[in-house]
Amino acid sequence: MIIYKLVNKTGYCKYISAVLFILLYSTVRAQNSLNVINKPAQYLQKVATDSLQTMQLLSGLIPDLHYDLRYATTNNFVQKIMYPKSTNYTFLRLAPAKALDSVQQELKQKGYGLKIFDAYRPYAVSVAFWDLVKDERYVADPAKGSGHNRGIAIDLTIINNETGEALNMGTDFDNFTDTAHHSFWQLPATVLENRKLLKTTMEKYGFKALSTEWWHYSFPNTRDYDVLDLSFKQLKKQSQ
Repeated sequence: MIIYKLVNKTGYCKYISAVLFILLYSTVRAQNSLNVINKPAQYLQKVATDSLQTMQLLSGLIPDLHYDLRYATTNNFVQKIMYPKSTNYTFLRLAPAKALDSVQQELKQKGYGLKIFDAYRPYAVSVAFWDLVKDERYVADPAKGSGHNRGIAIDLTIINNETGEALNMGTDFDNFTDTAHHSFWQLPATVLENRKLLKTTMEKYGFKALSTEWWHYSFPNTRDYDVLDLSFKQLKKQSQ
């Protein structure tokens, strides 16, 4: 009788533990799950209820931007073409796109402009990056998604409008050394001034700098923007 009770009690405890484990596991999965929009109809439904969810074609809003979309070439840190070859246009959500326009207009008054290295990045590309690198210091963990996937992050630099040359920022885009950090001060005064010009102007209009990459800025995710896995062509078709 005592043995039966012990066995019964133990079995009951194990059952409760199993239930708790399943509930906790389900909660963790729910917290970490992403709503990835991969169909144009899903995207259009979002836009219909909130126009600020619109992915704005940057060339349509800011026609004088310059582009050097590195992931459409092999001139990038993985040395692979990650976007359709020769892609020369990109997107941001409407609010950060308008803020970027303000940045561009202010810089134009000083004889400068913006060159874009990257903005919107389809989720599948982030997954491909992770498969190649698996290091959050260099690429976003696809389990979380990224600002690029949500259309609120941008990689860029400043150019001289008269010459078309990029200002000296001390390193190239996607340089993963301490030299690319905003806190790295062992650089010529002109480089520090150039970085300061980019940072102060971007932050003036609502962007936030990434401490380890002088080129990377994000807009706050104030509207809980979903991760997108739509192609450049799909988004361009919806913007026309």
